[in-house]
Amino acid sequence: MLKVISARIKQGYKTSKFPEEKPALPDRFRGYPVIDNSKFENNRESFDDICPTGALSRKKGCSLDLAKCIFCGACESAYPKGTISFSNDHSLSASRKEDLTVTGDRQPRVTVTPYEKCRAFGKSLKLRQVSAGGCNACESDTNVLTTPFFDLSRFGIQFVASPRHADGLLVTGPVTKNMEYALKKTYDAMPEPKLVIAVGACALSGGIYQGHPEVCGGVDNIIPVDLYIPGCPPHPFTILDGLLRLLGNNIGPSKKIKEQG
Repeated sequence: MLKVISARIKQGYKTSKFPEEKPALPDRFRGYPVIDNSKFENNRESFDDICPTGALSRKKGCSLDLAKCIFCGACESAYPKGTISFSNDHSLSASRKEDLTVTGDRQPRVTVTPYEKCRAFGKSLKLRQVSAGGCNACESDTNVLTTPFFDLSRFGIQFVASPRHADGLLVTGPVTKNMEYALKKTYDAMPEPKLVIAVGACALSGGIYQGHPEVCGGVDNIIPVDLYIPGCPPHPFTILDGLLRLLGNNIGPSKKIKEQG
């Protein structure tokens, strides 16, 4: 026991200081995209052979739908440097799906409106996680939030085993036909007020499985969604950022998230 205590003291404080401080992200991290439409003037070829999920379109020169984007970087490498690039901005979530479309002439700050119904939850939020046919990537990056480094519980957010104990659903995966009924029943089992959080490209649009007859093409085709968190998979900081922005000042002991320029 003394050796365990000694080792713990030597380790020091391991929990991230997010959101008071910006997270340290790896150089290869792909975050919020930036599009330079002036470099698309002479590029009229189809996007079909570039983007595997159809996230790129000709709307306003060029636009990228974060609900479909799997952040593979194929578009970034297909065009001259700076045409499409991915910043290190981890804040990707939105309350409305239409706010996830990024265009070259308008680089909006993707924001999340604090959810009014969260006031009823007091200083805690209980989430039931549902894997609706996911590959376990989004599930893993969600589960890691419970580790000491991220320490989700310091914000009063916890995962629970029963939807009857939950304030909201956190759903991953494209919602396969086999999971459609289970997802509906889980949603119905939650008491009001309740919220739904879709995590990952599959949950937002079907991801690489969109259009397949065995998937429903996203959570909002089955139940209403209050928060969309893009990524394939989203970084844990992206998930945590979205959750805290949704909840505003009403959760846990942490200060309000600082707006980033």
